[in-house]
Amino acid sequence: MDLSAYLKSCAQRVDGALDGFLPKATLKPATIHRAMRYSLFAGGKRMRPVLCLAAAEACGGDFSAALPAACAVECVHTYSLVHDDLPCMDDDDLRRGRPTSHKVFGEGMAVLAGDALLTQAFEILAQARPSRRYALATMIRELASAAGSLKLIAGQVADLEGEGKKATRAQLRFIHECKTAAMIEASLRLGAMSANATPAKLAALTRFGHNLGLAFQVIDDILDVTQTSEKLGKSAGKDVAAEKTTYPSVIGLEASQREARKLTALALSALEPFGPRAKTLRALADYLLVREF
Repeated sequence: MDLSAYLKSCAQRVDGALDGFLPKATLKPATIHRAMRYSLFAGGKRMRPVLCLAAAEACGGDFSAALPAACAVECVHTYSLVHDDLPCMDDDDLRRGRPTSHKVFGEGMAVLAGDALLTQAFEILAQARPSRRYALATMIRELASAAGSLKLIAGQVADLEGEGKKATRAQLRFIHECKTAAMIEASLRLGAMSANATPAKLAALTRFGHNLGLAFQVIDDILDVTQTSEKLGKSAGKDVAAEKTTYPSVIGLEASQREARKLTALALSALEPFGPRAKTLRALADYLLVREF
């Protein structure tokens, strides 16, 4: 399949839907709406929304039913990046190839823009059409759980508290499971729910998302020490400078590459029940693995 064309088409659909869901940049108070849009439309790859849409497709659904969920997960993801970049967190000046929100709008407005994007996510998801098996409340709870203090925020807390400390492999895995894998898993599950997936298919996509999410973060850790800021679209080497807990720092670069391949293989094996309907998800897993080491 032409994955590049697929990614571009999905990103365009998600961007169009997000533009309709978000308040216009001129709507009072204009500063907050400009700040929200600045980060949301900064040219990200839209990987989580794409996974949401591809999961719906694999379960026999259509993009239109999955779009609110896809847009909601992107709002949560972007909020987390805006807050990640703040001086009190990772203190980064570059995101998606341009100055971070707090560099453009100031720290206070960046905090509020992140808050607003998180809130916007649930307003968007509340507009989704429930399927026969999955009530709207179930879908909203799914996203809230993934973004809450037991998952995404738990990972952020463990990441912050682990700076400058020697971590075990189990502690590292906990950070990755919460900080990255949880939202990727939720993206896939929400897409499947929009398509009225059977419990068996939902469970299979959960396994796929868990392992893919772990592989995704392992690869990100590798790229942080092997690529330039220009290629990454964010400051390279920040994890090393901040003495963060990463796979290369705990098990080394070559072992991290092997771990990424192993996790991707586990993710792909979870897709066996879908047959050819999961060809896009398989292609996405392969694509994420071969990002330049």
